[in-house]
Amino acid sequence: MSNIQKLANDQIFLGLDFSTQQVKATVINNSLAVVHEASVQFDRDLPHYGMQGGVHIQADGLTITSPTLMWVEALDLLLDKMKEDKFDFSKVASLSGAGQQHGSVYWKNGSETVLGSLQSSMSLKDQLKDAFSLSDSPVWMDSSTSEQCKQLEASLGGAQAVADLTGSRAYERFTGNQIAKVSKNQPDVYNSTERISLVSSFAASLFAGKWAPIDFSDGSGMNLLDIRSKQWSQKALDACSTDLAQKLGPPVSSATNLGNISSYFVDRYRFSPDCQVVAFTGDNPGSLAGMRLQEGDVVVSLGTSDTLFLWLKTPKPALEGHIFCNPVEDDAYMALLCYKNGSITRERIRDETACQSWETFNQLLRSTPPGNNGNIGIYFHVQEITPGAVGIVRASTDGIRVKTFTKAQEARAVIEGQFLAKRIHAQKLGYHIGEDTRVLATGGASSNPAILQVLSDVFQAPVYVMDVANSASLGCAYRARHVWMGSGSFHDSVRGATEFKLAASPNTNAAQVYDDLAVKYELLEREIT
Repeated sequence: MSNIQKLANDQIFLGLDFSTQQVKATVINNSLAVVHEASVQFDRDLPHYGMQGGVHIQADGLTITSPTLMWVEALDLLLDKMKEDKFDFSKVASLSGAGQQHGSVYWKNGSETVLGSLQSSMSLKDQLKDAFSLSDSPVWMDSSTSEQCKQLEASLGGAQAVADLTGSRAYERFTGNQIAKVSKNQPDVYNSTERISLVSSFAASLFAGKWAPIDFSDGSGMNLLDIRSKQWSQKALDACSTDLAQKLGPPVSSATNLGNISSYFVDRYRFSPDCQVVAFTGDNPGSLAGMRLQEGDVVVSLGTSDTLFLWLKTPKPALEGHIFCNPVEDDAYMALLCYKNGSITRERIRDETACQSWETFNQLLRSTPPGNNGNIGIYFHVQEITPGAVGIVRASTDGIRVKTFTKAQEARAVIEGQFLAKRIHAQKLGYHIGEDTRVLATGGASSNPAILQVLSDVFQAPVYVMDVANSASLGCAYRARHVWMGSGSFHDSVRGATEFKLAASPNTNAAQVYDDLAVKYELLEREIT
């Protein structure tokens, strides 16, 4: 009997997310419904590590790490909590997971032997306390590797050359540059390291009882993977350190079945010995799976900061943004764009124009026409990422800089400006707006219909909403089920999940207005960068 034939039975599927501040578990059944959730917050549940927000900021203010053993102990605690809740591990047919991107784990020589001989009578923490050559793992918040980034870009022919090869220009948080720093500053640590994992492949290794490979998608966030050949770039490896390919191991598809779960979990928690472990990936790729993106889709997360996820067929790496291999289709790509000036900026303009009232702000927004009669603004209250700039600029209909707008003009200018920026930078990375384009909105501002209407008009695409909680762990539960099924596309495997709800449809009369305004906005953005 095939796994697809067995879908009528009571198998469940476990997705995990080792994020910055907690480790989360999401369990789904064969109907794709969430049937169990659990979490361990590092600061609250593991206070003896002395973390703030799950990390330790070193004295220089640039070096930011997390204790590797904290993540191990968090998994102990998470599974113990689930056991206390009478969770039936024996029904888990397969599992997968995600980890915060870019973070790295350094396994000491001989540590794989320890992984393969764990005793079920002891915790993971007690048995792995001496398994790591570097006790504090560099994480994505670290910005201490500017020297290594310059070295990588010089070795490969410049920032655009690095982006063309690896999907992103050299970034301080990217793993290759972190490894280069360890190799230079702590050669004894580097030389005593037998395997370097990402947070995702480290977590997978715990479940597999052996070193798990890095998947293509999370591996794309290292400045080391050739995103087209999906192999390590030897030039990039050589620019970072020696013998690095051997320490990393070969990368694999995100849909790789790593085999059955370690006997440790069978004996200690009563997992089925047939439970399969599917390659873990990064938290952003996991969220793409959780949002069930397909070709033509764009996710706009409207939170404290704003984030775009894009599904791409033909990537065009740029100096801003990131392109990763797609976690659910090996022939496709995903792009990621991050903006610091998100809800904080929208709320600041709301307070200034509408006395802290969203209702009043929305009335102002609706009182002005699409395109704002040619008035346009850029509102970077804090240093922006995409592009790297700070400041507030307003331009009137004739392109002349002005110091102020009317309240109604200001309300529309900030919303249109934010969404035009997202559209422009997405198109630079290879995104094309077509007849099948859908915008999937999430985050706090996705509940505001006036803002969503502007989003729909700017992208000339329908906007859908759905509150997808814990999208990374949910996406990995979906991925675990898909690989366990053994055939069919990922999208076929999630067709029964809750549908998104249509929230806004584009005003087709606004198409040319925003095409013209996009040109004007891009020129204005160039002036401030």
